[in-house]
Amino acid sequence: MTQAEARRAELPLPVNHLRALAAFSNRPPVSRREFMKLGAAAVGGGLGAAGCARPDGETRAPSTLSLDHEVALAAIEAARAAGASYADARVSRHASESVSTREGQITGVSHSASAGLGVRALVGGSWGFAGRREVTPRAAAEAAREAVAIAAANDRVAPASVELAPVATFSNVRWATPHEIDPLGVPIEEKAELLFRANAEALKVLGTRFVSSGVVSVKEKRVVATSEGSLIEQHFVRVSPDMTITAVDDRAGDYESRGAVAEPAGRGWEYIVGLDLPGQAARWAEEAVAKLKAPRIDPGRWDLILHPSHLWLTIHESIGHPTELDRALGYEANYAGTSFLAPPAEVLGKVRLGPEFMNFVGNRTEEGGCATVGWDDEGVPAESWPIIKDGIFVDYQTTRDQVAWIAPYTGVTRSHGCAYAQTWADIPFQRMPNVSLMPGREDLTEDDVLAAVDRGVLIEGRGSYSIDQQRYNFQFGGQVFWEIRGGRRVRMLRDVAYVARTPEFWNSLAVLGGPRTYYLGASFGDAKGQPGQSNAVSHGCPIAVFRDVQLLNTA
Repeated sequence: MTQAEARRAELPLPVNHLRALAAFSNRPPVSRREFMKLGAAAVGGGLGAAGCARPDGETRAPSTLSLDHEVALAAIEAARAAGASYADARVSRHASESVSTREGQITGVSHSASAGLGVRALVGGSWGFAGRREVTPRAAAEAAREAVAIAAANDRVAPASVELAPVATFSNVRWATPHEIDPLGVPIEEKAELLFRANAEALKVLGTRFVSSGVVSVKEKRVVATSEGSLIEQHFVRVSPDMTITAVDDRAGDYESRGAVAEPAGRGWEYIVGLDLPGQAARWAEEAVAKLKAPRIDPGRWDLILHPSHLWLTIHESIGHPTELDRALGYEANYAGTSFLAPPAEVLGKVRLGPEFMNFVGNRTEEGGCATVGWDDEGVPAESWPIIKDGIFVDYQTTRDQVAWIAPYTGVTRSHGCAYAQTWADIPFQRMPNVSLMPGREDLTEDDVLAAVDRGVLIEGRGSYSIDQQRYNFQFGGQVFWEIRGGRRVRMLRDVAYVARTPEFWNSLAVLGGPRTYYLGASFGDAKGQPGQSNAVSHGCPIAVFRDVQLLNTA
């Protein structure tokens, strides 16, 4: 059993309860009353209703079902009674707080909260969805009947067929983001004080004129129930720091900024403290000032060294999005296009996207990842799987109703657990997991990697970018650019961007750093769909060298 599987595993129960759960898992869908009776028996002797998180994120389930559990089960019962062949329900409670500053002033404080329920139902081969702000069994039943009516209407207009991949049943289990300090429990004054100290340290650097900083904290409780018998409660915590430092040259009428200094994470407030923003601010300010005097790049072909603080965004756009199965098949097109990795029958196991030492995994299990969960919104347990293996494209990101589309080519008959809904008011659909480039087999340090470059440019930090509608041609900028000669940094450059085509770019990969250079970048705002939804996602990678890449002078 892997660490991720152990984290999700149900706690040991008496033998008679294990038999009951096994019998329940093999039964047809049951009513809410039956589910509640079984759930109460199975978790007898557990913790109180609030529960208590273990260090690995798993807890023993509550000894009695909470209101949110009852509401989710009421939705399932009503959907089944109304004629759904399958249904799932989500009850979620979201809270978000942001604090922003500029120099020595608070420029914004906001706090938002939302609670509600959403029900998805399958009738024939068509889906229906409905949501309610009111978290009560009555509202749940109303939403369920509406979801079934919409699904039935859809199926009359455009009959279809859906094959759901099998999944185990998880009865009354719980998962939480591993963290030490609840970020929403930290006083606003304490958050502001940390940001003010960081701003002050940056302003001590001669030439620095403006500094803005902020932090966003997110908490969510989500209960998912399915008509197949799963009942899952999860608690998510995420934080997102931000800081931008601007240096000004009054005589030249010029300015430069250093931003993207830290990344979001699926962690608690201890992550923000550990970043030591005040201790790092002077270095970032010095980089902003140095950019003012840096020479512009001589455009042409260079070796390109991408620091993981930059490379993760290139991964997101050129590997993450093209390997979404709905995008590859054209079901997602209007929001950021389709994918060059299509059709599946012609690319899976056949297209070489990189050298033999290049391996990408999709996962929902990586600690600290913004897309890390215990289970997805269809009750599928989180896992890690190869997307690119030994340089060959081998699999997409999938949900339960997508698996059968490509199973003949992949041999995989289970969902990779990529169903996600932004809030209770949104229907779940395929969203990106953490997609990461694995470190090299040799334990190369950053200095080792630079030593492999005679003439190149090192880019740190994410910047502006553009990419076409098939994720094929792209251009990326960054934050800090260093000219490398003879394996060493010799000077800073400015106004640098690189252009490439995705297959050629990744096949030019020549050197990968080892595990000590691995870094987890992230975004709170990966948008997709109509109506649009946004999810948070992380991408890990080591430092990497790409040979003979076209660099531009953006000035």
